[in-house]
Amino acid sequence: MSAGLFLWLAGAMAAFITGNAVLRAYVASSQVPVLIGALVLFTIGNLMMVRLMRESGLAVAISVSSIVQLVVIGLVAWFIFGERPTGLQIAGMALGVVAVAMIAWPVEAKG
Repeated sequence: MSAGLFLWLAGAMAAFITGNAVLRAYVASSQVPVLIGALVLFTIGNLMMVRLMRESGLAVAISVSSIVQLVVIGLVAWFIFGERPTGLQIAGMALGVVAVAMIAWPVEAKG
């Protein structure tokens, strides 16, 4: 992945993570404008993912996106909403990071 794609991925992840945080706020408030805001953020994130999938491939783009969201949403849940993951859940997140590193690891072309 190029530096530009990493920046694009960061933007997509920001949209998804903010959308998830807003959706969690909707659960507490049940205000329809909050729900609409979350849906708009998810739509923006998905539209940004189209470019990532086109340029880096479906497997890499979705794998990296999923694990980044998994870890960052876990941190948001922990530090903002006070939800504590169990040891098994933390281990699952760590395994996810290892798995996506193996998927996205650069491979030398065999000549």
